[in-house]
Amino acid sequence: MTTDTTEKGFENLIISTLTGLPLGSGLGDDGHTAYPPERYGGLGYLLGFPQDYDREYAVDLYHLGEFLAATQPDMLAAVDLENDGPTRRNFLARLQGEITKRGVIDVLRNGIKHGPHSVDLFYGTPSRDNPAAVARYAANRFSVTRQLRYSRDETQLALDLCLFINGLPFATFELKNSFTKQTVDDAIQQYNRERNPRALGCR
Repeated sequence: MTTDTTEKGFENLIISTLTGLPLGSGLGDDGHTAYPPERYGGLGYLLGFPQDYDREYAVDLYHLGEFLAATQPDMLAAVDLENDGPTRRNFLARLQGEITKRGVIDVLRNGIKHGPHSVDLFYGTPSRDNPAAVARYAANRFSVTRQLRYSRDETQLALDLCLFINGLPFATFELKNSFTKQTVDDAIQQYNRERNPRALGCR
């Protein structure tokens, strides 16, 4: 069997390791692909799809919605996340505003206030003797999206990989291939020249 030494091959291996899915998963999905109800194998990551990413508010709407549906259904109904309208946009603007001020880690840890609502956006590691906390922790959604187009202008800049927690991006990756004379320094320079942290939503 021939080893794929291309950058795309490296990307395939990372996706497969994180999700447990076959090599090449998540490629060429033009429409919305059905999501299995349970987590994949691998390291417990779910596969994200670029079309679920809202570039204006830097959030994966599908995984954020699924997290709220599993943990805070009343909140999901209150923000009307499934419909693109003023209610959803107000909530997403509030969420992105809090991330801008406090950073994504603090927002994940402490949630946000939205009108009369307190919104939890992550559940930390529980004690084993607390079944409710164990169930909430299990509802967290770790996902990985490949070739994520994040720019809002016509350049359509894309990242090789982006990691999300409950729909919020927290880490991005630019992969390089030494066989094409690219090194980690090339990735650093690419981030310095082309990647605006404000556009990515990872602050």
